[in-house]
Amino acid sequence: MTVVIAAFFALICYGIAITGFSAIGDMADQAQIADAKGFAWFWVFLGTVAVVLGAVSVWIIRTQQSGEDA
Repeated sequence: MTVVIAAFFALICYGIAITGFSAIGDMADQAQIADAKGFAWFWVFLGTVAVVLGAVSVWIIRTQQSGEDA
């Protein structure tokens, strides 16, 4: 279940990042462009964190010994 939630959250984060990057073309103010890039890169970072945590979850499940239930 953790992997599904992490994947869903990552998709949402990357979707917001793509929306942020695509909106930069309509902006003229350099300060606003810099802020939009920072916002979009923050969401890319959050999406990457979700992917890494999902991968760690899969790794934990695969390496857990069959006798260790806790």
